[in-house]
Amino acid sequence: MNKQDLVAVVAESGELSKAKAGEVLDALFEAITKSLKKKQEVRLVGFGTFSTSKRKAGKGRNPRTGEEIKIPASTTVRFKPGKGLKDAVN
Repeated sequence: MNKQDLVAVVAESGELSKAKAGEVLDALFEAITKSLKKKQEVRLVGFGTFSTSKRKAGKGRNPRTGEEIKIPASTTVRFKPGKGLKDAVN
């Protein structure tokens, strides 16, 4: 499912226009992004939790040349599914 499919499903189930459903989803994604940028956890009970974690710097190898390269430290996004989502999938 891509974003357009998701917009269509939300529009149908929420009895909204596709344009309005798209705006709602964009606002949701923006709110999640802003919270994660502030290092805040986003917990959606029954669905899951979005959080950030730090990755340490490390060393890797260029697969083409075999040359060793430095991989810088970074912040990454994690998602931990909630019980409701796990139960629905299983």
